[in-house]
Amino acid sequence: MAYRSGGPKVLAIVLAGGEGKRLMPLTRDRAKPAVPFGGIYRLVDFALSNVVNSGYLKVVVLTQYKSHSLDRHVTTTWRMSNMLGNYVAPIPAQQRMGKSWYLGSADAIFQSMNTIVDERPDIIVVVGADHVYRMDFSQMVDQHIETGAGVTVAAIRQPKDTSDQFGVIDVQPDDPRKIRAFLEKPTDPDGLPDSPDEILASMGNYVFSADALVDAVTADSTREGSKHDMGGDIVPALVEQDAAYAYDFKNNVVPGGTERDMGYWRDVGTIDSYYDAHMDLVSIHPVFNLYNYDWPLYTTYGYYPPAKFVHGAHGRFGEALNSAVSPGVVISGARVNGSVVSPDVHVHSYTEIEDSVILDGVQIGRNCRIEKAIIDKNVVVPEGASIGVDREHDLARGFSVTESGITIVGKGQEVGP
Repeated sequence: MAYRSGGPKVLAIVLAGGEGKRLMPLTRDRAKPAVPFGGIYRLVDFALSNVVNSGYLKVVVLTQYKSHSLDRHVTTTWRMSNMLGNYVAPIPAQQRMGKSWYLGSADAIFQSMNTIVDERPDIIVVVGADHVYRMDFSQMVDQHIETGAGVTVAAIRQPKDTSDQFGVIDVQPDDPRKIRAFLEKPTDPDGLPDSPDEILASMGNYVFSADALVDAVTADSTREGSKHDMGGDIVPALVEQDAAYAYDFKNNVVPGGTERDMGYWRDVGTIDSYYDAHMDLVSIHPVFNLYNYDWPLYTTYGYYPPAKFVHGAHGRFGEALNSAVSPGVVISGARVNGSVVSPDVHVHSYTEIEDSVILDGVQIGRNCRIEKAIIDKNVVVPEGASIGVDREHDLARGFSVTESGITIVGKGQEVGP
């Protein structure tokens, strides 16, 4: 393909139709990419921030499952200047190619082919919408052009003994960028040529030459037995054509990155990983640094005033330690430790919150005890209630509790004493 002078024309496609069953009950009322994260963000903000910071300002967001709050967030937050033709456009499933909804991530692109035809890009960057990380996609695009690949798959190094948890990229021994096979959760794959105890796991991010992607999803649309999945069907088809390469995420250098958070990537597809990623934010030296202003994370959180901490005497302490506290929060005579508190949360006197994630609009009364919990939006916790202290009591009240002991209170769920 001939590339235009001044660099290739790039379209970014964000796959944001995920149902997120393993994140229940947080996804009971919203799509997975719309799940709040880190106090003021939604998960989709990380993918979109990476794309626009990479210089790609023509972006479509393909949505499907319970997409209202996601569509609203993208529409109200991600506004570009249209003077230069830049945009971030949410596109819901439209049944353009028949009477079915999206049958998989590849089918989502096939059914949205009009966006590619209209834009006529040279390169298409395809990213998932439910991972927490920083990445400069322009470096991956540079490698893609250099190798002449049909597809380049972003890959992160993981210990070999975790290979059964990932889609594993098996590379050519003499060319570690060339994909030899794409293995779905193998038990004993070959290690990397330069590191036998590590494998390359797919990050769910891809760079395609436009013609290669169009041809691949078109052929896949009529392939019998296909699950119409990018990783499971499209990439293996291009491997067979000897046109698939891997991009090692360890080579990606993000401005402002530190040695501690360089290469950080977290798939927050389960409650445990979602919770753990929040705890990464509030460690004394954060494993993932929200305060990198050279590669900002964009969002909007409305009109809330600054956070306020009141009552510091007579046995009451309005304080938060080792915590991330959002605008609009009032901590009144309570103590918060090791937690993330989202906008418009009120915590009243003599309450203690430990190692928890509190989402928007939660009201917590006096003398409450909350430990290792995730409390979704607009929950009212009455005076004297405890959450995360007694597993059986939590289950009896209809809360979800993971095997690792994280208690989840669903959006607007009633909390008894």
